Amino acid sequence: MDAAFWQACWQQNKLGFQLAQPHPLLQRWLPQILAEQPRLTEIVVPLCGKSPDLLFCQALRPVLGIELSDIACHAFFAENQLAHTVTTAHPLAEQGFIRFQAEALQLLQGDFFQLPDSRVNANNLIYDRAALIALPLEMRQRYVEKLDNWLEQGAVLLLISLEYPEDEKAGPPFSVTSAEIEQHFAKRQVQLLEQVDITGQGFARRRFETSRLCEKVYLVQA
Repeated sequence: MDAAFWQACWQQNKLGFQLAQPHPLLQRWLPQILAEQPRLTEIVVPLCGKSPDLLFCQALRPVLGIELSDIACHAFFAENQLAHTVTTAHPLAEQGFIRFQAEALQLLQGDFFQLPDSRVNANNLIYDRAALIALPLEMRQRYVEKLDNWLEQGAVLLLISLEYPEDEKAGPPFSVTSAEIEQHFAKRQVQLLEQVDITGQGFARRRFETSRLCEKVYLVQA
């Protein structure tokens, strides 16, 4: 499940993971976390697609999204009718990123794994709604290593994950259990904030024929 797989999803408009509105768990928990930790002055959203979560986040703090697909980046600004600039002349151009920007919201189009660890620091909240669960186990480990580097620098992670019986469905999205998250972030404080049973309701635009389906939201920090 490499970059070509996700590029093809966008080219073929296979966007079952896309929500029409900001995620309810994000709306419930993000304002509270930012109020409790005012040092968090920017929100970083890995593998952000064209998520409406970006606009909700931007209403509270400046936002940096990282997205592989140029189709997603163009679509986000077009569908939300946001005047923006697109440039290759910026500090992260050498890492292959193109910058899309509308005031306090910017998307970096390129390979997430090329983003320098120095770009994220103790002033950042990282928001992950469907990035971790989009990746198979081997890629999840690589992704978590990068997140963990940011947590080491003092960043905070708001993570929404998904659980279902793995023998009942093949991902993506993949089932990522609490035990796996605890293992990934063994050196960090992992707090389960809330869990919601969505059995029979589906996930985003997808129907799930599973006997159990649950979303969980975590706060992870050093």
